Amino acid sequence: MGEQGASKRKNLKKSTESGSGAAKSRSAGAAAPKKKPGRPESHLAMVRRARRINRELAEVYPYAHPELDFRNPFELLVATVLSAQTTDLRVNQTTPALFAAYPTPEDMAAAVPEKLEEIIRPTGFFRAKARSLLGLSAALRDDFGGEVPGRLADLVKLPGVGRKTANVVLGNAFGVPGITVDTHFGRLVRRWKWTEQEDPEKVEAEVAAIFPRSEWTMLSHRVIFHGRRVCHARKPACGACPIAPLCPSYGEGETAPEKARKLLKYEMGGKPGQRLSPPPDYPGSPAPPLGAD
Repeated sequence: MGEQGASKRKNLKKSTESGSGAAKSRSAGAAAPKKKPGRPESHLAMVRRARRINRELAEVYPYAHPELDFRNPFELLVATVLSAQTTDLRVNQTTPALFAAYPTPEDMAAAVPEKLEEIIRPTGFFRAKARSLLGLSAALRDDFGGEVPGRLADLVKLPGVGRKTANVVLGNAFGVPGITVDTHFGRLVRRWKWTEQEDPEKVEAEVAAIFPRSEWTMLSHRVIFHGRRVCHARKPACGACPIAPLCPSYGEGETAPEKARKLLKYEMGGKPGQRLSPPPDYPGSPAPPLGAD
């Protein structure tokens, strides 16, 4: 494990330096990614470029992982439902007390709504989320013997669970490949011209057609990692992006390398990530518990 972790850190450093080198090259007068006017990219060329981006992201984020703390499928399901309209960090800071109070679906189904609401209040929209948690816990207890089902068709029947949540659970708790189309994923795949779709299910279908099924779960992690750390919604750090030469939207954000590097977040910017209990090979620091940030 120690040698593997060191190797991954070397890959991360190499990839980051490569990205910084590309940015410095552009600032020194090298041309930005060239676009051929009047010659739209063919579908085959787009697929090749998309797969190369995936390979590059695998080098940049060899430690990519789900950024919600969980120990079993039930905890991941609950945490994913809570993650709507808030950060994974806030969820991770909230769930230790939640699972200490209600460790099983049976326990949570029997919770007093007001007490449940008070615990999850930091995640926002706590009344609606509490209703979903009570409903899905009761369904797990009554319909699935207290176990989280490992099929998409069953998961999406649970209160508060859509395809995005179901794919997170299937991919990370059951090893069933799935594409997670959250706001970061949708934003980036449109910037990269993999799809023009806005509807998450259509985005999922079009991106799934580009990659082998075995890549779907890790592709999701890599794209979401990149969206959170580098390719931000309002001001992407184009000048510090290691895949800038492959990006047809290069220039939408800050292109000056030094300014761009200041926009980097989490471990890329020397800050803690989202998890209080990150994987052993995570190169950044664990996030602080609730009340310490």
